[in-house]
Amino acid sequence: MGGQAPGYFRLFVGRFEVTALLDGTHPFPSDKVAVGATIDEVTGTLKDAFLPLRYEGMINAFLVNMDGRLVLIDSGAGNLYGKDGGGLKRAILAAGYTPEQIDDVFITHLHEDHVGGLVLDGQPVFSKAIIHISRKDGEFWLDNRNQASVNDLLKPFFPAVQKVVLPYQQSGRVKLFDDGAALLPGLTPIAAPGHTPGHTVYLLQDGGQSMLFWGDTVHMAPVQFPKPKVAIRYDWNVPMAIAAREKLMARAAAEGWLVAGAHISFPGIGHIRRNGADSFEWVPVNYTLNRMQP
Repeated sequence: MGGQAPGYFRLFVGRFEVTALLDGTHPFPSDKVAVGATIDEVTGTLKDAFLPLRYEGMINAFLVNMDGRLVLIDSGAGNLYGKDGGGLKRAILAAGYTPEQIDDVFITHLHEDHVGGLVLDGQPVFSKAIIHISRKDGEFWLDNRNQASVNDLLKPFFPAVQKVVLPYQQSGRVKLFDDGAALLPGLTPIAAPGHTPGHTVYLLQDGGQSMLFWGDTVHMAPVQFPKPKVAIRYDWNVPMAIAAREKLMARAAAEGWLVAGAHISFPGIGHIRRNGADSFEWVPVNYTLNRMQP
């Protein structure tokens, strides 16, 4: 028959309902973008996970119902990845919501696969939502003067990102926030620069439970959990990206936080377990039909 089930999955963090949404999957060129590991090392690590060198990567986003206020974390790739993205709107509808209901979209960083879904088929998707972006990322990616400072892989991101953000700028619905700014009760931004200048993760907390939405802290989960020092060419600053990843992995493991990752096998939610001094392990959340609290 072909096809898969609608891409959504729910659980609770305290009283807040979190819905993981699948925008799409796309072949990840790990042989072309890995930094700090040879192709043989990457191939071997992926083989241990029963994956080929070019495996299907996830494009996940997350919808949080905070007492009736609907908050979306990232928006997927939209049309910017062709047929590999653009499923977010369908997933939202399948999950029982509509894009028009969403009040806020919090962006982890301004890369195509995190903001492309703001626009679909040339039209803004979220009719009333405020788009929240860290000031450091906004001022970098929305200014073409910075294009000369990145590698050729990242240069096309500037026009693509600016195009999907523009309709929201024109309607006055883009807000830039500074590091440490208070956003919403229960949702705290944490600066994690390196992948981009203003890469930001968001910590959701309620009732003694926590979930960290960590954007692109990890791209190649089967490789970067056991070997956190492996980076990718999409990183704006490789040493900073590695430092941010190691810090967040260590803290999430120590605190027992749930983690929600944009590029971890759907639904992209689980825990992190330390596996030696410099290595970690991903433990996916248990599937349940009852949306039980973790």
